[in-house]
Amino acid sequence: ELENQLTTKSKTLDELKQSLALNGSGEQTPEALSFRIAELCEMVDSIVSQVAQLKTSMQSILEQWRVYDEVYAEVSMMTTRYLYCIDQCKPSVVSLEALKKQVKTLQ
Repeated sequence: ELENQLTTKSKTLDELKQSLALNGSGEQTPEALSFRIAELCEMVDSIVSQVAQLKTSMQSILEQWRVYDEVYAEVSMMTTRYLYCIDQCKPSVVSLEALKKQVKTLQ
């Protein structure tokens, strides 16, 4: 979206340059307007460069999040498996009296 807006603004600046070259201006000198338009063009170029850098950074960040999501899903699955195993390996809870009877039986 930013790139589309920047393209539109660049076209507008180009149209202003052409209009200035053809018509001139009564309010400001053509040189002052030309200088101002040149400054605006430089700002647009700078913003385009920053957007490109941001886009590259965002792609890198998205890739890192994708890897994180994959690893998180794997760790979550492993944790669930371990919890299930631990739950299955737990000795059942037995009362003290039942344990005493079992000890007597074993003796």
